[in-house]
Amino acid sequence: MANRQKFQVEVAYARPDVQVIIPLEVEAGTTLAEAIHVSGILEQFPEIDLAKNKVGIFGKLAKPETVLREKDRVEIYRPLIADPKESRRKRAAKKEKSVQAPAGRGAES
Repeated sequence: MANRQKFQVEVAYARPDVQVIIPLEVEAGTTLAEAIHVSGILEQFPEIDLAKNKVGIFGKLAKPETVLREKDRVEIYRPLIADPKESRRKRAAKKEKSVQAPAGRGAES
């Protein structure tokens, strides 16, 4: 195969202070992990650890060995700083507490 098909993809990573999207041209058969390495993003953001950071395509988790398709956006996700279930419980409890009516008044006849 002397002439392999090439297509465009993007590799994206975001922190609270900076967001980066790196456009790449890759060959057919390129995996998600290969695109990340070729993009140079690991050198730009040394805090990325592919053994810990989850990755995906367009907001859906994907495995590093996933073969990319044309115009895919590879995303590298930061670790969560709070448990989403616990955060939701706290918000629900706070909302419930603020909605409850004050006690003490009875109905008048």
